[in-house]
Amino acid sequence: MDTAVGKKDPRVESAISHWAPRFVVNGVPLTDFQEVTGAVDRWEDWCAAWSARAAIHEELGEKAFAEGFKRSAGEHYTRAAVCYHFGKFLFVNDMQQLRKAHLKSVECRNKALPLLDPPGERVAIPYEGRQLYGNLRKPTGVKRAPVVVMCMGLDSAKEEMDDYENRFLRRGLATLAFDGPGQGEAEYEFGICPEYEKPVKAVVDYLETRTDVDAGRIGVWGVSLGGYYAPRAAAFEKRLKACVALSGAYERSSSFDGRPVINVEAFRVRAKCSNLEEAGKVSARMTLRGAARNITCPIYIVAGSRDRLTSPEQARQLAAEVSGPCVLDVIEGGNHVVNNLWYRYRDQTADWMAVQLGAHRV
Repeated sequence: MDTAVGKKDPRVESAISHWAPRFVVNGVPLTDFQEVTGAVDRWEDWCAAWSARAAIHEELGEKAFAEGFKRSAGEHYTRAAVCYHFGKFLFVNDMQQLRKAHLKSVECRNKALPLLDPPGERVAIPYEGRQLYGNLRKPTGVKRAPVVVMCMGLDSAKEEMDDYENRFLRRGLATLAFDGPGQGEAEYEFGICPEYEKPVKAVVDYLETRTDVDAGRIGVWGVSLGGYYAPRAAAFEKRLKACVALSGAYERSSSFDGRPVINVEAFRVRAKCSNLEEAGKVSARMTLRGAARNITCPIYIVAGSRDRLTSPEQARQLAAEVSGPCVLDVIEGGNHVVNNLWYRYRDQTADWMAVQLGAHRV
């Protein structure tokens, strides 16, 4: 797409207007966001620009590690990982660039994991003859902690989850952020799976093989499209004891009208569809109709009143149909995932999950 001199590509404008608060609250320094997005006019330059900025953080991590400052190295690597991630997150127009940036994101977060406080572990989860990958972190000083299984969205990945993880960890909860079908490391081999209870079952099965966490106290958490995946899993996987759903849909249609073009194209690619008609059929399978009433565990539902991607009415519909205890929080002025008002729900949902799972610290 050609752009006039001094005018940004609408895809760049869309990314900036939709995701600015998300980038910053999830670990991108504000100056980085301002400088990188200010210098990018063409969407085709997006991934390279973010990768170049990520490389600065990666180099700082290498320097700190070489000098023996392991805590600092972990933090630098984590910032590098999230910058690489935001270079690739919707860049499905050039899969070679996307995959190169994604591999760097995974590499940097993997370097960070053993250096974090508390540290993390890369885990492989058997699934349909292959593997799903996740990052498992356990709170310091807690034996066999309860676990929060973290479900990603359309364009998020486990490398973006540091802020959310830390809030759970401080409250005595272990976290397992994983890339499911069509997400992160699994987006190349598996297409989007509307019946998300399948991968979550595999994750819970895996956790039951561990002796260092309490598989009898597992909660599920999901963000954006993961805000549909998590309650979908809770409806069918009864080993889940609590659920948090952030800006998830109750039901999607086969139409993509009104959605940003970069999001629509990402959905088509990650659903492994050759056209929007096929992608629409996958989208139409995403529904909690008839399933929401099977959610008997406690659920905390968050929505933003100004969400342009998922109407808060979807949250209200889900809340009206669940059978278990429900907290519905429609936050006035909140955007998608309420990243612009994160302080209205991130600590609150972490506190709630800690209570539901009987965490050691609240």
